[in-house]
Parts: sequence; C-alpha cells; structure tokens
Amino acid sequence: MAMIQGIRIRNFKSLKDITLGNVCDGSNTQPLTPITAVIGKNGVGKTSLFDVFGFLADCMKYGVAEACDVRGGFDRVVSQGENDLIELKLCCLSESDPIPTLFDLKIAKDKDGKPYVKWEWFYQFLGYDDNKIKLRSFLEMSDGVGFVHEEDEQTGKSFMIRMTDKDKQQLATATVTRLKSYPHLSSFRNFVEGWYMSYFTPDAARNINQKGAQQHLNRSGDNLSNVVEFMMDEHPERFQTVLERIASKIPGIGKISTYRDSVTRNLYLMLEGKGFAKPFIQSQMSDGTLKLFTYLLLLEDPEPAPLLCIEEPENGLYHQLLETLAQEIREHTSNARSQVFITTHQPYFVDALEPEEVWILEKGEDGFSTIRRASDDPLINAMVEESQPLGALWYSGYLDAR
Repeated sequence: MAMIQGIRIRNFKSLKDITLGNVCDGSNTQPLTPITAVIGKNGVGKTSLFDVFGFLADCMKYGVAEACDVRGGFDRVVSQGENDLIELKLCCLSESDPIPTLFDLKIAKDKDGKPYVKWEWFYQFLGYDDNKIKLRSFLEMSDGVGFVHEEDEQTGKSFMIRMTDKDKQQLATATVTRLKSYPHLSSFRNFVEGWYMSYFTPDAARNINQKGAQQHLNRSGDNLSNVVEFMMDEHPERFQTVLERIASKIPGIGKISTYRDSVTRNLYLMLEGKGFAKPFIQSQMSDGTLKLFTYLLLLEDPEPAPLLCIEEPENGLYHQLLETLAQEIREHTSNARSQVFITTHQPYFVDALEPEEVWILEKGEDGFSTIRRASDDPLINAMVEESQPLGALWYSGYLDAR
C-alpha cells in the first residue's frame, strides 16, 4: 500500500501556501502518520483542505477543467487575489519501493480562461550527492509538451508527448497509462483514483437501492444496502463476523442480521434493539446509529481504498462513541489497510490521538490559512507524556496560537 508522506498546497481557496508532512524539500520534516486529523475553528479552511484530495482525484479521473467546474470554476478554486497558478505537490512512499515518489502539478488558465495543466512532473527523490539533489524522472510536461520515460534504466527509452489544447485539460499521467503500461505511473494513477471521500448523509443511506450488489461504499452512502448485499454474497462468513463486531460497538443493539423481501427481493438490515419486541430496519435507525454502522462497515471493506477522507465524523454521534470510532480507525490503519485523513471539531475524538497525528489549522492576519503540527510544541508533548488528554488540552486553549 502507498502512503502519503506529505503534501504542499499553494493557491487553493484559503490555502495560499501550506505544507503537511515531508515533501522532500530538504526540511527533514517528519512524514504524515497513518492517521492525520486536522482541527481548528469554523472558517479556517478545514473543508478546503479536505477538498484538496477530492480535487486531485477528480483531476486524475476527469481532467482539471471538470475538477474546477464542479467547484464553481477556476476563479472560485484559486486563492483570492491570485489569478495565476494552483500548485499541488504530493510525496508518496510505497511499501514495495523504499524510494519516495513525488508528483508536481500546476494548473493555470489559458487565453480563453479555461483551466489547463501548466506543469506536471512525476519523479523519484534519490537523495543527495555532494549536496546536490538526485532525481529520477518518469514524466515531465510543460504547456502540453514533454517526455515520458520507460522505467528500465538500462534499456528504457524516452518518448516525446505533445498534447492538443483540449488534451492539455487532462493529466498526462492519466493519459499515457491508459495507452501503455508504465508501472510507476500506473500505480500512482490507481492510487489517486482509488481515494475515498466521505460525504455521507444518513437520509441517503436509508434508501434501498435497486442496482444490486456493489463492492464499495460510494461518497454519499446511498448504496449501503448494495454493499451489504455484496458482503453477504461474496464474503458470508466474514460478513457475519463483521455484523457481530459492529453490533457489539453500538449501544442498545443486541444483534444485526439481514432480511430479503420475497416479493421485491430487496435486502434490508435488521437491528434487534435491547428492550424492543420487534427488530427495526435501516430506514428506522437513528442518524447516529446509521452513521456509526456505515463508518464501521467502511473500515471492514475487504479491499479498502488506500486513502479514506472523512469530514467531521462526530456529527450525530454521542461523544463516547467517538473514542470507539477512533479506536476502530487506529486498528484499521495499524493493519496497513488504509491511510485516514479526518477533520474534526470534537475534543473527545482528539483525546484518542497522539500529538504527531494532529494538525492545527488557523487563519492568518492576511485571511489565508496557516497550519502546524501539535507535536511541534514541546509543552504539548510534555503534557501528553504526563497523561493529559490531547483533546482536553485543545479544549483548554493549549493548542491555540501563542
């Protein structure tokens, strides 16, 4: 599984210039951890930071024009007062390759005001030789012209690429890997396209979808019944174990089972509530119960997304359940199944985290966001070592800028 080591964001909404983790820029910053939680007041840019990952995945899948359009257009995505470039730099490390790979992307507007790929570079950071950076390039593009390199260093060849104006709205990384096999590029494209962004709404998850079994939960969660059907059909023993585990985590639930209507063939979740004579189905679940069930099922996906992005999971959940969810997320990441990125307002959730896992996002005097890691503050580290919960320190103001 690949892991994001760091990301640099420039001119994306309120994120004019921030860096999380290590992007191999010589700063020797510690890489991101398997769990990354971002905290901060309302309006500081947490949603924008969450959306960066969705934006990059959309750029890879659909092109930069569509990625901008669904967000209101380039002018609404680029930072206010900046009309030139949106810049993203991503550093990743695969468990099968000890050398970090980096992806640089710059998006600009053409003469007609349409967004296009100004610059795209995919390469490996090999370290330093006589204080000079050593790199190995797989692809570099500038204004629609560039080169892609075969990956056998002994016999590999370089090929020139020239994109049309329309093609310049597509990432070359996505384009060339659909035409020919380039292992590093293909692996990176699949990694980014496989990211999961949670925009879960309980009302959507209450629907009984008619489309049949589906392997993965979608962004809104409205295919929950389809994922349940897939798990039941393809992984029956595992699914039964999953239902038992989830039931043990949700207060007031004695047993979770499934029921298929003999006429409509629709599949329903059946929850037996303690103290209730009859079970109830998912459409009758409370928002919190349905949300916790869905998150726990997401973490039990047999082939999970390499990156799970969850915005404010605490909404609708009783505060004591947040520790349960945090523990389940930690178990999920400890098994190297996915990396998890979370934004939250809830100190109870932060209580279950370590200082190196928590980033504080704030608004600077110029109106743009700044970010820092909780573990960068020696006082915070010392207090946590003395068994002070991190969320309680946040609630008490110790994580505020001083």
